Amino acid sequence: MRTVPIQVTEAALLRLRALLDQRGKESAGIRISIRTKGCSGLSYTLEYADEKTAFDEMVEVEGITLLIDPKAIMFILGTEMDFVEEKMQSGFVFKNPNEKGRCGCGKSFHV
Repeated sequence: MRTVPIQVTEAALLRLRALLDQRGKESAGIRISIRTKGCSGLSYTLEYADEKTAFDEMVEVEGITLLIDPKAIMFILGTEMDFVEEKMQSGFVFKNPNEKGRCGCGKSFHV
C-alpha cells in the first residue's frame, strides 16, 4: 500500500473546491510547493496548476487534485493541510511533523 504524502482536512477540501470553482477556467489541480523565504527559511505556497508536470506527485482527495512539486515532497511527507477561519484572519495551515522550528510570525519554517 502506498503512503499518501499529505492529509487534507474537510475544511481544507471545502476551501480548495470553492477556489477551483471560482477560478473561472479549467485547472489540473492545486500545486503545493516550498519556497525559500521568510525569517526561518522555507514557506508553503499554493497556486492553480494549468497542467501536471512530468515529476509532480499527484494526490487525489475527494475529487480534488493536489500536485506536489518534486522539490517539495521530502518537506511535505506526513503533513496535514487544514483551512482555518478566525475573527481576524483565515488561511491554509500546514501541520508538519518534520518541522524543527517556525519563525515568530508563523509564515516560515525549517526542517
